[in-house]
Amino acid sequence: MRDLIPPVRALRAVVLDTDGVITDSARLHAEAWKTVFDAFLQEHPPRLAAHRRPFDIGLDYPRYVDGKARRDGAAAFLTSRGLHPDPAAVEAVAADKDRRYTEHLHRNTAVPAYPGTVSLLHVLLGSGVLLAAASASLHARELLTRARVLDLFDTVVDGTEAARLKLRGKPAPDLFLEAARRLRTAPARTAVVEDALAGVEAGRRGGFGLVIGVDRTPGRERTRELLLHGADLVVADLGDLLKEEASP
Repeated sequence: MRDLIPPVRALRAVVLDTDGVITDSARLHAEAWKTVFDAFLQEHPPRLAAHRRPFDIGLDYPRYVDGKARRDGAAAFLTSRGLHPDPAAVEAVAADKDRRYTEHLHRNTAVPAYPGTVSLLHVLLGSGVLLAAASASLHARELLTRARVLDLFDTVVDGTEAARLKLRGKPAPDLFLEAARRLRTAPARTAVVEDALAGVEAGRRGGFGLVIGVDRTPGRERTRELLLHGADLVVADLGDLLKEEASP
């Protein structure tokens, strides 16, 4: 039988990001961003040669776009390359990314939930912990449905809801605070689980009682950055938050 490790056991609720935390879908976002940004850099080459290099999924994705609303991510990356497009151009890049991501998603009909995450969710539910999924993605609910885990959550705050409620994107904590509000739990009694730097920073800014980072990179290359941005602890898989309960 499996139980929660002590820092998690005292929680009233847990709010989890979707892409890269619940479902193996962050790679689809990264691939879509690379396609769009590489094309934009070719069409609008930056003045400095060093800024013309292709979008690097390993470096640029976590630093500039992971976890952020599409427009914020597009603006952050283009600015990092010395480009200052007007709002209409940023909107066009963001829309192109969403179109390409949707194409990637529909070509990859199987986008599973991580087994360790599913195991944790079931143990949390069995312990009476409330669960929310919170994501800037417009496709979060579809992903959770495809992965057959939507019914494990008490509430979902996705990109559609964020737009309707005019919630600020990460690293602002608005998404997570809205999820906690819907669960009727105080942030101090709630954990945030994130794999993005902007996400763990949002959890810290929101005053959440525990901020858990997820680093799935082979060599745990992002663990230090996640800790620096606000994570209290970082795991390679959410199954690491479980322990085997001793037999009586």
